[in-house]
Amino acid sequence: MSVIVIEFITLDGIVSDPDGSAGTPAGGWAFRHGPGTVAGDKFRLGGILDDGVMLLGRTTWQLFSRLWPGRDDPFSARMNAVPKLVASRTLTDASAWANSRLIDGDLVDAVKRERRDVVVTGSLSVVHALMAEDLIDEYRLLTFPTILGAGERLFPAGGPPTHLECLSADPAGAAVLTRWSRAGRGVGGGRYHS
Repeated sequence: MSVIVIEFITLDGIVSDPDGSAGTPAGGWAFRHGPGTVAGDKFRLGGILDDGVMLLGRTTWQLFSRLWPGRDDPFSARMNAVPKLVASRTLTDASAWANSRLIDGDLVDAVKRERRDVVVTGSLSVVHALMAEDLIDEYRLLTFPTILGAGERLFPAGGPPTHLECLSADPAGAAVLTRWSRAGRGVGGGRYHS
């Protein structure tokens, strides 16, 4: 199994409020490049959504649970069908979006027990918790030609060094999709847990 993080990100490493839903002054930066840049399977998840599981934090899950259930295109059907794990200390019900369930217990333990590929979408606090435990195998970043100068960063200042290997870089509308793995792990180099 592999843990794959997918994020919209600016050239200066900011991941906060790409769609403007948080109401920040610079929010909505990803959507300024047109809907084609963010629509469909831009992260090339393909069969991972058929056989894997998504992991979302409360805020991302709540946003997605309002957006995805009403859509019926092929990619939306995959998003709605994939099993979803929700990391939250405050939610008590995850029935608003099909195939969602709250993680019972510790986030890191739940990820270590998982036998399927885990796709973490947005959910920066979840990503940072998994980074701290060295559980992320791959980053798929849709990088936008935008510099914000401030906001939450995927790789926070003052954090430990992270050495990545570029697996691919491809244009995706106004953005570029890059796939990075932890140095030495490569594609499919996930960890196995007992």
